[in-house]
Amino acid sequence: MPLTISRMNDEERATEFILPNSDWAELTQECLINILSRLPLEDRWKGAMVVCKPWMQACRDPSLNVILDLEPYFDSSTESTRWWSPEFERRIDAILRSVAAWSDGSLTEIRVRHCSDQALVFAAQRCPKLQVLSIKSSQSVSDVGMAEVAKSCPMLKELDVSFCHEVSHESLALIGRNCPNLKVLRRNFVNSLDPSQYRGIVPNEYLNACPQDGDSEAAAISKYMPNLELLELRFSKLSGKGLALVCQGCINLEYLDLYGCINFTSRDIVNATANLKKLKHVKKPNFYIPRSVFHTERYGHWRLYDERFQTDVFRI
Repeated sequence: MPLTISRMNDEERATEFILPNSDWAELTQECLINILSRLPLEDRWKGAMVVCKPWMQACRDPSLNVILDLEPYFDSSTESTRWWSPEFERRIDAILRSVAAWSDGSLTEIRVRHCSDQALVFAAQRCPKLQVLSIKSSQSVSDVGMAEVAKSCPMLKELDVSFCHEVSHESLALIGRNCPNLKVLRRNFVNSLDPSQYRGIVPNEYLNACPQDGDSEAAAISKYMPNLELLELRFSKLSGKGLALVCQGCINLEYLDLYGCINFTSRDIVNATANLKKLKHVKKPNFYIPRSVFHTERYGHWRLYDERFQTDVFRI
């Protein structure tokens, strides 16, 4: 994946941490690992690992592979159109497999995108201490991969399966049953009402996919994830009934994000969250929706939109 290398090379960075005129050949493995641990992930992968064999061996030390976080590179990159290709997926898979193998079971945090079931299963089987898993926009991850995560990673505390349309409510139920310490769940979807912002970047067939049943997911979350403290369900199609189920089962919720959810009213939100004593913030479905998206006869008059979306856009 495209990563930007800073002007200072790895030897220059590393020499900042040792005395001048030191003999690099005499550095112990422990000292070298200590030096390399001060380098960003980018510099270790694209610089230090190719310097020499001892440096490569040091970069593969389990202590340097406890966390795999590629999110900063996705957030800063401008080449998102390439992310949905099989070639890019293979590169992400290779990185994930490598770090999982090098970690020797010590990997606790994975934040990647566009990985596959095969790489996820490989990582899950080798990382029983995994606590954070974020695999947003992984079009090749399905219930198969998530089943292995549920089976092999019981210490999971945070899960992000946003935009993973091949992951169903069955996976959420499995994760909930096997990972009792889960505190954070992010299950967001793209804006199906205005997909123009994704056109040309995300494949059309993926944009046209949608959650199979928002209320089934809500039921799984309610029944099997009672310890959730943060829940994101952006653009989910759950109904007022599904929202009520979530709030009945997840009484420890502190943060609830419902942005873009259009199948319930503000009154539904108030009623459903009334029993959440620890709730600190609810992000409501506040966003602009063009009138052309809806059929006015369905609601009878435009004043209902004011209640549904908590906005003045539709006020007459």
